[in-house]
Amino acid sequence: MDTVDSWIGSDDLVDSYLNRCPARELLSVLADKWVLLVLGALRVDGKPVRFNALRRRLDGITQKMLTQTLRTLEREGLVRRAVYPTVPPRVEYSLTELGEDLGRLTHAMGSWVVAHQGELVSARARFDEREADLTPPEPLPVTSRTVA
Repeated sequence: MDTVDSWIGSDDLVDSYLNRCPARELLSVLADKWVLLVLGALRVDGKPVRFNALRRRLDGITQKMLTQTLRTLEREGLVRRAVYPTVPPRVEYSLTELGEDLGRLTHAMGSWVVAHQGELVSARARFDEREADLTPPEPLPVTSRTVA
């Protein structure tokens, strides 16, 4: 733990990518696109959200993926799951204080992406063009001829 404590406030956080660092697992969790989108959706609402409302908001997510993502975020202490004893049971999700704090960072990252999306799309197109120019042509198919 002393090693981890020494990284806090350091300008050099590269060591957090080392195998022995507990932050590595959390960084892996946060790198998932659905994690960032779920955190954003919960942050925007600012109040507890039911599962199906969250699923409708997140275009393209499957029920299974949303369930897995919410469980992962709950395990990490970023999301709170509240179950109400009704028939059928009502379940709501909201951000914890830790999730709110992280939400400010992920919101800043999302804002950066929106502000620079044109540049990012252009860079991707330039790269794809360069790669297409470097791709060797397909070899001609070999045909067999019978010799008389």
